[in-house]
Parts: sequence; structure tokens; C-alpha cells
Amino acid sequence: MTVHLHWFLPTGGDGRTLVDRHAYTDGGVRRSRITPVGGVRAPDIEYLAQIAKAAERLGFEAVLTPTGTWCEDAWLTTAALSQHTERLKFLVAFRPGVISPVLAAQMASTYQRITRGRLLLNVVTGGDSVEQRRFGDLLDHDHRYARTAEFLSVVRGVWSGRPYDFEGEHFHIEGGLTALPPDPLPEIFFGGSSAAAGPVAAEHADVYLTWGEPPEQVKEKIDWIRGLADERGREVRFGIRLHTISRDSSREAWATADRLLDDLDEETVTAAQQALGRSESVGQQRMLALHGGSRDSLEISPNLWAGVGLVRGGAGTALVGSHSEVADRIEEYHALGVEHFVLSGYPHLEEAYWFGEGVTPELSARGLLPTIPAFPGLPAPPPAGQAPLLVASGR
Repeated sequence: MTVHLHWFLPTGGDGRTLVDRHAYTDGGVRRSRITPVGGVRAPDIEYLAQIAKAAERLGFEAVLTPTGTWCEDAWLTTAALSQHTERLKFLVAFRPGVISPVLAAQMASTYQRITRGRLLLNVVTGGDSVEQRRFGDLLDHDHRYARTAEFLSVVRGVWSGRPYDFEGEHFHIEGGLTALPPDPLPEIFFGGSSAAAGPVAAEHADVYLTWGEPPEQVKEKIDWIRGLADERGREVRFGIRLHTISRDSSREAWATADRLLDDLDEETVTAAQQALGRSESVGQQRMLALHGGSRDSLEISPNLWAGVGLVRGGAGTALVGSHSEVADRIEEYHALGVEHFVLSGYPHLEEAYWFGEGVTPELSARGLLPTIPAFPGLPAPPPAGQAPLLVASGR
């Protein structure tokens, strides 16, 4: 089992701080119109294309997009970016509560043909009722997961290429059909830490995705989902969502982490923690419990830093250290059964290069990657540690 490396597309904006602010702040809640925020890189197609091209050049297999009020639509944005890339896949996040499952199946089928098979699906059930209600979804937490299970049953049924009927609590489908099923079928990534989420993952997910908890907690999740899948006669693969701060030395990496913390005032942290504490997401509550809102003891496991979660929802931990140390931690998670690593960093363009040029060769040298990825249009690079000999040509 080799490692699959993926990066992240900041479709809500990017920047050099941890503050989870977006290019278009407040969303009009407190302003008469949406206005750009200074110091934040807007998620325009030119900047996102830079990140996508860098990810492809550095050998990442796919890029994840978020979904929700404060970011650009993932389907449309990644379809546009597919025309700027050649091999890069797109892990498109979407919420099953705001789209018909038959329409989603058709969209996925069309997407596969347009991109020649470069779609992966990240099904986000939703852990915030306030956010869900913005899209007209009034179900509570557990019923949202029950609907997701029905949604994915319909999607897979419709992909069969034959008329598909379904009668459930949330969907009634008569003769659902995609005239041309997607080829290949997109892999389905799915996450959730609640009791309601586990059976859905075991029954429908190809890859169960967890946020970056310490290895012992990740192992507990893997054992949990694997056991539920075994009961259903299925196999599920596993992935983890993490930030990275990788540098030539451990000292440089931790200095970068400290600088990110220095940018945070107590008022910002307190406001973020209060907002995040209202989330219904069990996974989010587990993220908050890693640091308890305190700046003390943020290294919760070797090279695993919880500082991101002081102000950012969702993935709240980062691998921090030298390239070799970060590779060590990836190897540790991999030994537990984690195959997919969905990574990010601030800013996403620069951190992609730090990881791709520093950690990726380490992983390749350890046999966790098939080869050091070659840049498009260039010959494969020499083995790790063997730089080419350059001879002066007189120019």
C-alpha cells in the first residue's frame, strides 16, 4: 500500500495567517455589500490555477475543495481548473442535502467525461444547522446522516446505467438514470465521527476521511469503521486531513508555527472558540478538545500541532518539523492503515512547494511513493540525494 498525496484549494481565499477569514468577509451579514479584505489573496481563477498547477507539478494526485457559504462553488471552480491542468484530480466537496442525488450522479458522469476521469467526490453531510438552513436544509444532525445514506444508495444505483427505483424516508425515485454512467466511477470520500456517521461510512464510503488526531485516536477510528465495514462484507480505505509546516530544519518549522501564533490576539481566539463550540459536529468537538482553547501544550503528539484549531474550523492540526520528521509522522499514520493524506498550509502556494520539494523525496526514498514525481514535460529527476552534475557551457 503506497501513500496518496493530495493538496487543498483555498476557494474562500488564502493568506499568511491562521485567521479563518475569507476574501469576501461577513458575507453581507454586517455590510451592505461584500468587499475584499486587505492582505488576503482572493480566490480568483488565476491564483487558484497557480496552486493547481503547482500541485500537479509537485506530484500531488488531487486537490480538495471546501463547500459552504464562504467559498466558491466547488463543482464550477474545479471544472474550470481542469482546463488549466492535465493529470490533477479534483476531490469535489458537496452536500447531499442541497442537491438531487440523480442530478449529482449526472453531474459526476458529465464531469468524468469532460476531465477524462479526474473526479473524486467528498460527501459532506454537514455539522452546523445554521449553515444548513442557509441552503434550505432543516433536518437535524442524525437525520442528515440518514439522508446521506439514502442519497449515496441512489447515486450508486443510478450509476448502474439502468432505470433505478428507490423508496426511502427522504427520497422517492422512479426510473432514475444516467444515460452514460461515469467511467471510471468516482471514488467517494466521506468523514464523520458521530455514531450516526459510522454506519454510513461503512456501507457507502470508498475512503473514510478523518481529521488529524493523534495516532492512537486515529487507530481507534480506523478500528471502529473497519469493524462496521466487516459486518457488511465491505472494505474501506482510510485517509487523514492535515496541515503541514515543513522546513529544512525543525527549528525553522517551529519558528514558523510560533509566528503564526504571534499573529493571533486573545480576542480573536476567544471569538473563534465560542463560534466553533456551537458546532453540532462531533469531529469538530474532538478537534476543540485537543487544545481546550489554550495556547499551552499545543504539541499534542510528536510533531502534531493543534495551533491551527485555535481559530480555524474543521482540520485543526498540522504536522510541524523538518522534512524528515514530517515524513516520519506520515509513515507512522501509514502504518496504522492511512493511505490518503489530504494536506494544506498557509499560504497554500508556498507550502505546497515546501512539502513537495522537501517531504515528497523523503517518502519516495522510503518506498512509500512509487517514484519521485517528474515535472510535466521534463525527464524524471535523479534519485533522492543525487543531484545532477552541471557542466559550464560558456554561456
